[in-house]
Amino acid sequence: MTEAFAQTQAHPTGEAPTVNQTSGPLTVEAGAHTEVTHAEAPFPPLNPEFFASQILWLALTFGVFYYVLSKTIVPRIAEMLENRRERIALDLEAAERMRSDADEAQAAYEQELTEARERSHKIALDARDAARADADAERKRITADLDTRLDTAQARIADIKNQALADVGTIAEDAAEAILIELTGTDVSRDDVAQAVRSVRS
Repeated sequence: MTEAFAQTQAHPTGEAPTVNQTSGPLTVEAGAHTEVTHAEAPFPPLNPEFFASQILWLALTFGVFYYVLSKTIVPRIAEMLENRRERIALDLEAAERMRSDADEAQAAYEQELTEARERSHKIALDARDAARADADAERKRITADLDTRLDTAQARIADIKNQALADVGTIAEDAAEAILIELTGTDVSRDDVAQAVRSVRS
C-alpha cells in the first residue's frame, strides 16, 4: 500500500488528505481502488437551519396575498354579492307586487262575475215579467176583439132574423092571398090579407 492510499483510508469523512511534500512522488499500486465517501446533506425545506427564513417568507407571502385579496378580489366578490342581494330583493318585491295585482284582479273578476250573474238574473226576471205583461195585454186585446166580433155577429144575426121574419110575413101574405084567390076566385084586399096574417102570427 502506498502512502497516498494510506492517507485516503485515514480520512473517511471526505476531507481532503494532506500530502507530504517531502515524501517524494505519489505512486499507486496497480489494481488498487480508492474509495471517497461524501456526507449526504438533508433536503433544504426540511433542514431546520432554514425554518426561520421559510416562516418569514411564508408570512410575507401570506400578507401580500391577503392584501391583494382584501383590495381586489374580496371587494369585487362583496360587490357581486350585494348586487345579487339587491337583485333578489327587487325580484321578490316585483313578485310580491305581481301577486298582489293578481289577487286584486281575481277579486275584481269575481266581483264582476257576481254582478253579471245578478244582472242576468234581473234581466231574466224583467224579460219574464215583460213577456207575461205582453201575453196578458195580447190576451186582453184578443178577448176584446172576440167580444167585438161576437157583438157584431149577434147584431148581424138579429138583423138577419128580423129580415127573415119580415120576409116570412110577406111570404105568408102572398101565400094567403094566392090561396084565397084560388079558393074563392075573387080578388081579396092586400090589407085584409096582411091584417089576417098578422093576427095569426100574434
